[in-house]
Amino acid sequence: MYTLAPLPPPIGDRLLDLLRQAEPATIGHFLHTGFLDPAIRALLPGVRIAGTAVTVRAPGADAVMVHHAVGQARPGDVLVIDRCGDLRHACVGGAVAYAARKAGLAGIVVDGFVTDIAELRACGVPVWARGLSPVTTKILGLGGGFCVPVSCGGVAVRPGDAVFADENGVLVLDPADIEWAARRAIAMQEEEKRTLARLDAGERYAEIVGSAALIERGRAGG
Repeated sequence: MYTLAPLPPPIGDRLLDLLRQAEPATIGHFLHTGFLDPAIRALLPGVRIAGTAVTVRAPGADAVMVHHAVGQARPGDVLVIDRCGDLRHACVGGAVAYAARKAGLAGIVVDGFVTDIAELRACGVPVWARGLSPVTTKILGLGGGFCVPVSCGGVAVRPGDAVFADENGVLVLDPADIEWAARRAIAMQEEEKRTLARLDAGERYAEIVGSAALIERGRAGG
């Protein structure tokens, strides 16, 4: 059976532009949840995206739901594909990536495998996946879901969540958390510039960030 739900409201450009000024790894300094399994990796270098999650549940060897989703998603959306544990069949290849580019998708995140790596890179649509496989999905009609809650990389993803991803990994955020998380990360990135300047001036990193003082307190307490 196929379950088809409406597209979620898109996240506003202002919030997405703000989020892109941050980095997932900076947010990882103060958040511990929402990060997909690090085994889901970027297949294109130098990418950073932020967009609205359009979720797909695509089980086993069936390609039907991915084909449907890539035709429904809007410019700037991110397809998040739950492969229901399948670790053999590639559900995204050159033709799907080309269709995604024509649709203006910001990227595709797959909790599973993809194929046609040269074509994916040529298309330029950022793709995150667990790896590559030459065994592809087929048009079988096994069922699935579109714009339904899914699990991707150990994280629950709802249609309309924010997907923020680069070469370091993928983060899923509630849209209500974008503003504070992005602003805190941007402030930390600015502070890091001052830290680098202090390193250039000859200070030691452990002293700048407070690790040296903790060591001294620990020695004194021992």
